[in-house]
Amino acid sequence: MVLETLISPKLAEEKPLYMFILGILYASIAVFLSLWIFKDQASLIVVFLTVLACVPLIYRTIRYEEKKDTELKDEMSRLKHHRKALTYFIYLFMGFVVAFAAWFIFLPAHIVQNLFSAQMLTINLINNQVTANSVTTFATSFGLMGNIILNNLKVLFFCIFFAFFYGAGAIFILTWNASVISAAVGTFVRSNLEKYAAQAGFVKVAAYFHVFSIALLRYMTHGIFEILAYFIGGLAGGLISVAVIRHEPGDPNFRKVMFDALDLFMLAFITILIAGVIEVYITPLMF
Repeated sequence: MVLETLISPKLAEEKPLYMFILGILYASIAVFLSLWIFKDQASLIVVFLTVLACVPLIYRTIRYEEKKDTELKDEMSRLKHHRKALTYFIYLFMGFVVAFAAWFIFLPAHIVQNLFSAQMLTINLINNQVTANSVTTFATSFGLMGNIILNNLKVLFFCIFFAFFYGAGAIFILTWNASVISAAVGTFVRSNLEKYAAQAGFVKVAAYFHVFSIALLRYMTHGIFEILAYFIGGLAGGLISVAVIRHEPGDPNFRKVMFDALDLFMLAFITILIAGVIEVYITPLMF
């Protein structure tokens, strides 16, 4: 496979910006191939092809992180090492978001409708839920936060589940989330550019970048914490999966990996709580 030779886990840790570029490349190739070969099912095929390009690197990263778990002596050192992997995972995710959002904005409307049909359906369902809970009292806000945290915990569970049973499987859920966020960002940009066009008679380049940056900030202010939690959970599930294969349950290295995974689970849970608070009480104040 050609794409898997572009970067190694060690190089990704040293130069995480490369992962951002690769994220754009992987997503763009997937968009091209899905529209060219699988046009009628493009909205799901684009996610599948993007995931397919990432699986070798994600799997090698999980094995690399598990090996470091057995080599490093204390838990704090292991968590610090995991931070490097989580950093370049976030860069990869942001590459997906930027690429998908750019294609959403620049492609003709009828192609966008086909390419992001499943994602737009998901966004409509989310918007309907938000509209049904539009009262802004503290009690309803607290209840909304509880629902958001519960839904995010469900996604976290599936990331752990997929990572444990399919190794690098969590990347599928994360790539799907990237495509949904990109569709939301693209919709926001398109609708606001239409307002600029109506007011000024044309779309200014400055207006485009202004709207695009606001759209990204609007969804990623809390979204970056959610995605970080999902990556943490996926890494933990993947570590357990590799440890089960490589070590016996009574092996000291097996126990080290399991304790490390438990710490990651707790860290992911705390991050989900933080994301819920930001989404309900901070993001609305900013936008």
